[in-house]
Amino acid sequence: MSDSEESAVAINPGAAAVALFGILAGVILGASGAFPTPAGFPADAAIVTNIGYALFDINIRSIPTEGFLAAFLIIAIALDVALDSAVYLAKREDNGTIISALTGGGNEVIEGEVAGTVDDETEAGLDHGGDD
Repeated sequence: MSDSEESAVAINPGAAAVALFGILAGVILGASGAFPTPAGFPADAAIVTNIGYALFDINIRSIPTEGFLAAFLIIAIALDVALDSAVYLAKREDNGTIISALTGGGNEVIEGEVAGTVDDETEAGLDHGGDD
């Protein structure tokens, strides 16, 4: 590459940034008159109550809004599926059976005694489940 080609490459990103800034400034300034004036909420309206009414699609609200009951139910189902999946994935399999991660795998029975009640020498060789 010659020196003239390298300087042209170095100028182009700067010129592109200035051109992009000009285009964005023109769009923003040109659209500023197209927006309506903000109306705000009525002084006597309970905003939180109306949000709750809109969430459950109850038509006694004083502020006109769209109902969000379908979105609320879809989100509730998605969260329920995520919780059920997390519980299922938290379980582990032991010899083909699913054992809950919350029980610690249970206690083994050796010679009629529960593994938690035997002496330390016998307990050292036991597998109580869990990760090693």
